[in-house]
Amino acid sequence: MNPPSLRRASYHDLNALCRGITTSFVHLETRDAYGTEVELPHMAKWRRGEADDLGWLGWWLDMLREHRAAGRTCRRARVVSEPVSDYQQWTLSHVERFVEAGEDIRYVPRRHLVNVALPGSGDFYVFDDRLVLFLHYAGRGTNTGFEVSEDPAVVRSCRDAFAAVWAYGIPALDYRPE
Repeated sequence: MNPPSLRRASYHDLNALCRGITTSFVHLETRDAYGTEVELPHMAKWRRGEADDLGWLGWWLDMLREHRAAGRTCRRARVVSEPVSDYQQWTLSHVERFVEAGEDIRYVPRRHLVNVALPGSGDFYVFDDRLVLFLHYAGRGTNTGFEVSEDPAVVRSCRDAFAAVWAYGIPALDYRPE
């Protein structure tokens, strides 16, 4: 069997796809920590106990509000190990802003997924049930690239994997890590 047809994509493509949905996107996160250049300075402030107005997230929160107002759905499932990493503690410290803006986020303790098969790439988005964008990361959590596929079998596999994870999810505002 040949590997699915994938083509390279960019961070710009990811943002355009997120903004351009007509019905929905779902996002599966499977890592305990990420090391994005945008997030690291803000996480460092959090570690030092300094306030962060989260202005750097304004564009994302505005986009979520626009999608919600238009009746489009945005869902994210975060698979986490417990006890949660510093990165996940940091995301929990401001997750209500995402939820208030319209993103439905659920946390899923990794131990609950022993019977769930996930695509080997880990993190992905499915846009409008027609296209998958895979996010690739180095061991330290830095992004190394993006690839997209419109292969219906790949889209279906990722959509089904997301649905299986989502079924075990705990709404972000109710999640209390062990």
